[in-house]
This record gives sequence, structure tokens and C-alpha cells, in this order.
Amino acid sequence: MSALPQRRALVLLSGGQDSATCLAWALSRYAEVETIGFDYGQRHRAELVCRLRLRDGMQAMAWPGRLGPDHLLTVEVLAQLGGSAMQDEVAIAMQQDGLPNTFVPGRNLLFFTLAAALAYRRGLQVLVGGMSETDYSGYPDCRDNTLKALQVALSLGVERPLTLETPLMWRDKAATWALAEALGGAALVELVRRESHTCYLGERGRLHDWGYGCGHCPACELRAQGWTRWVGR
Repeated sequence: MSALPQRRALVLLSGGQDSATCLAWALSRYAEVETIGFDYGQRHRAELVCRLRLRDGMQAMAWPGRLGPDHLLTVEVLAQLGGSAMQDEVAIAMQQDGLPNTFVPGRNLLFFTLAAALAYRRGLQVLVGGMSETDYSGYPDCRDNTLKALQVALSLGVERPLTLETPLMWRDKAATWALAEALGGAALVELVRRESHTCYLGERGRLHDWGYGCGHCPACELRAQGWTRWVGR
């Protein structure tokens, strides 16, 4: 894939496996990459520490000089709109609408809107997110059609063309591990395994083959299953 040095990117870096892989993907593709994260009262606040460790690890890898500033925004309004299992100490369960109660309505729409506003101020043209509708929990704001429509709306809203890139949209978790290996070899895989955080419950007391986590929540199960498929390929 050819580099696009004339374009600069902003990666939505949560601290999870997917966004970490997307950061490596962006660093391999663009001449300058900035990151943005969000503190929205999530139970798995460990990811806010992990995102900085991931940045530090990638600084030392094969993309010298490409990683620009980090931006962390506080988004308390999501908690004010009503809680979810991602924010409140409640059991993870399915809702009557068929979605898990880990779904935070409007979260990705808001995150991309804020990212677009920052991109406008910073002169960035590309927004990169780790959304996927291949291995996911059914969140409607992770769907390809949703994000294509959002790209149009955001570009119109700031009166300049913005590109929303979702390199994992059609990749399952096994393919995501494979992409990390292709981008940064064993070193990147190990960085993502140890320093990224996926567990909804914020558990980092036990290191599994696939990384830290409780091993039982939906996010841990997806990550573990993907690791098993990838190492068994």
C-alpha cells in the first residue's frame, strides 16, 4: 500500500486491541498521526493508561517521527444521558431491543464528531477508528453504512473533505492479530497483547495468552477466540 505523505491522520485511540492496531496501520500509511482519547466514565478506565503505553511502545518502532500529539477529552455527558454496563456496576445482559447493555447510544457518533472538530483545528484530513461489523456485539454505530453516512455529514458540517477510515471493518479478531503481525512483526503483537486493554470489567490481574482480562465478558471472549484462531492458522 502506497504512503500518502500529503495527508495527516487522527486516530481514535481507546487503548484497546482494535484501536492500537489501527494506530499502527495509520503510522504505516501517513506521514504524521495524532491520537485522541475519551474519558467518559467507563468502567474499564485501565484503557486510559494503556493508550499511553501503546503510544510509547510505537514511538520506538518502525515509524520514527510520525507520531504526533495526543489529545484526551472528557465526555461526561454520556453518563448524564443514562448508564450502561460500560459505565455502571451492573451485570452484562441483553436488552429487550436485542442489543447488549454494554451499548452506549451515540458514543461513536459523538466521538467522531469531536474528532472532526479537533481535526478541523489541527488541519488533519483523515479520521481513523477501530470499528468492525465482523466480530462485534451488534452496535449500530459500528456499522459500515453508519460511518459512511457520518463521513458525509461531518465533511459537510466542517466545510472540508474528511475521510473516515475503518481498516478493521471487514476483519475478524483473528485477522486483526494477523494485521498487527504484518505491520510490526512479533514486537507489535506482543505490545498489543500486553499493553492494550479490552476487558469490559477493567480486569488486569491475570495475563492470558491473548492479554489481560477477566476472560468471561463478551470483549474478552471475542479477543481470546480471535487469538486462538490466529495462532492455530
